[in-house]
Formats: sequence, structure tokens, C-alpha cells
Amino acid sequence: MSTAVSREPAVTAVSPTAPPGSASRWLSRTAVNGALVLATLYMLFPLVWLVTAATKDAGGLLAGNAFSFEGFDLGRNLSDLAAHGDGIYFRWYANSLLYAGVGAVLSSLVSVAAGYAFDKYAFRGKEKLFSTVLLGVLVPTTALALPMYLLASRIGLVNTYWAVLLPVLVHPFGVYLSRVFSAGYIPNEALEAARIDGAGELRIFVSIGLPMVMPGFVTVFLFQFTAIWNNFFLPLVMLSDQKLFPLSLGLYAWNSNAHAEPTYLPMVVTGSLLAVIPLIVAFVSLQRHWRAGLTAGSVK
Repeated sequence: MSTAVSREPAVTAVSPTAPPGSASRWLSRTAVNGALVLATLYMLFPLVWLVTAATKDAGGLLAGNAFSFEGFDLGRNLSDLAAHGDGIYFRWYANSLLYAGVGAVLSSLVSVAAGYAFDKYAFRGKEKLFSTVLLGVLVPTTALALPMYLLASRIGLVNTYWAVLLPVLVHPFGVYLSRVFSAGYIPNEALEAARIDGAGELRIFVSIGLPMVMPGFVTVFLFQFTAIWNNFFLPLVMLSDQKLFPLSLGLYAWNSNAHAEPTYLPMVVTGSLLAVIPLIVAFVSLQRHWRAGLTAGSVK
């Protein structure tokens, strides 16, 4: 007599597995974040050194203890900085604000007006002229310093404020950016409507075009402000009077003297720390416009 044996299929426990590719995505994200952290630390390292070194006297700097706050002497460094040369450092500071502030505003206006004209108007040889502007982006400013010096000496502008201000008014890269921003921000329909209402071209640009392209104006302003604030070679060629020096040239002169007189070292470091403040203030205060301008430029 045979008995039927029923066999039930064996049930095996299946362990949950991660979605395919999740491990590789996690590794990629970790590698990218790690690279960003290293890049951030690399960029912050000189600033941290500058903050701590500004609190040291000459002995502390030469001893190599710049990263500690031991022997905090920032107040004395600031007083020495203000007293040296009858306050010549703050004269340099005011000169840098003049060169960078006025120069960046005027240069941005010229760039935005030129970019607006290249974008909205059709005239003979427009693209060839714009190609010439793009070629100007490839020419380093140091290569133009000697020709500009010869021109300035011919018309008697050497060793004056104009010798530094006039050359920075032309910014080829700013013209290129301004044309991109004009195409992305200013609709042609708004300009046509203003023309139908009887507005002139200058009033259209001032009342309609310039407000619409303001994020682009701020972006060009920040680029040019930073470039002029850090400008060194042009003032070195054009200026010989210390009262006209910008911060970059004045601190360079002090740093050259520091090899013979170490007492200049704390003033150079403290002065460099104060020189960073306007750049930080400019970027933080104009950050909203700056980020919007870069986003629009990248999309366009």
C-alpha cells in the first residue's frame, strides 16, 4: 500500500538588497564632497593664516607661530599701521577705493552700454567689431602697460589719478558678458513699445534697458572691482608718488623694506587683512544680484 507524500516547496528567505548602482552613486557623492571640502580648506587656509598672523609682532612672525593667538598684539599693530608715515596706509586705502569704486562703476556702465548696443542694434560691421572686442579678452593687461604708459606720458597724465582710472574703463570681457545679459534680460518687444510711445534711444536705455539688465551690471561691477582692487602692474608703471599709490603697490613697497627692517612685517600682514574687507563687503552685499546674473548668463 503506497502512501502519497505531499511535498511543499521550500521557502528561502531573501535578504533585501540595495538598488543597483546605489553603492557607486554613494561613492561618487562622497568623492565629490571630499574634493569640495579639500578645495574649501585650501582656499580658507591663507585667510586663516592672515587672521592669526595679524595678531603677532615681528618676533612672533619670524618665530613661525603665526597660527596661534599667543601674544595677541592686534591693537598695537593697528596703531602702528595708522601712525606710520602720518597715516599713509589709509591714504592708500582711500586711493584704492577711488580707483576700484569709481573705475568699476564707470567701466560697468561702458560695458553694459556697449553690450546693449551690440545686442539690440544692427549696424555695418557689427560682428567684425565684436570679434575685435573678443580678441581684446585674449590680450593680457600686462602687455598693454608699456604702450599705455607711453600714451599717458605723451599727454601728460603720468603720475596722476587719471593714469590709473582711464585704462580700466575699457573691459572687453565685460562687454561680452553685457551682450549675453542684454539678450537674456531685455525683450525686444519692450523696446519697440517704448519707441512707439515716442521715447528716444538714450531714454529707452536709461529707463528700460539698464534697470532690466541690472543683475548683469552688478556682475560686471564685481568682476571689475576685484580686478582693479588687486591691480598692481599698471600703478607700478604709471605712479611714482607714494601719495597716489593703491594698497597693492604700497604694501609691496613695505614688504620690500621688511627684508632690511622686520618691523614692517606686522604692518604688511595687518594691512593685508584690512585690504580684504572691501572685497568681502562687496560680494556679500551684492550677492543676490550677482548670483542671479551668473545664473542668467549660464542659462543663456
